[in-house]
Amino acid sequence: METVNATLRRVPVWLVYVIGLLPAPWFVWLGATGGLGVEPIAALEHELGQLALQLLILGLAVTPLRRHLGLNLMKFRRAIGVLCFAYVVLHLMVWLVLDLQTLDRVWADIVKRPYITIGFAAFLLLLPLAVTSNNRSVRLLGAGWRNLHKLVYPAAILAVVHFVMLRKGIQLEPLLYLTAILVLLLLRLPRLPRLWFVSGV
Repeated sequence: METVNATLRRVPVWLVYVIGLLPAPWFVWLGATGGLGVEPIAALEHELGQLALQLLILGLAVTPLRRHLGLNLMKFRRAIGVLCFAYVVLHLMVWLVLDLQTLDRVWADIVKRPYITIGFAAFLLLLPLAVTSNNRSVRLLGAGWRNLHKLVYPAAILAVVHFVMLRKGIQLEPLLYLTAILVLLLLRLPRLPRLWFVSGV
């Protein structure tokens, strides 16, 4: 694991941003050229939202991976979080601009559709985290910065519930995302013992 960590330390953070942003223009290209099927706007909205959820799960996995497996991705955690929020914003913009198009329909959707209400609540929880994801905010907020960023936990739960409700019915993929988030939150508990296959017990 030390060899892997040493290799990761040599990877520049900007490369994570570049690789992480590559899917966005690719999805837009697919939508413009018919590669997303007969409902390209809905498909684009789905792809961007799902990628945001995957990045959210990856961000939650950083601490458990270091604690239980010794894999240190802390250097990239902020980049993962910023990329996650970027895809949340893109997901939201497709819904606002391309799908609904008018503000009255936006408000009606938020009020009348529970999965939209839950998804929008997740966005609102993530917003202050994105705004304070910089060194200046860390210095200004001090210990409060860490407490503020614990909002990612309820945001993650709301985000995955939004996804489960959106897919409708019992489907394997949303349940896998839900399970992943619940397991990752449990693994962050401070008194949870090291995994038996890591500790050798």
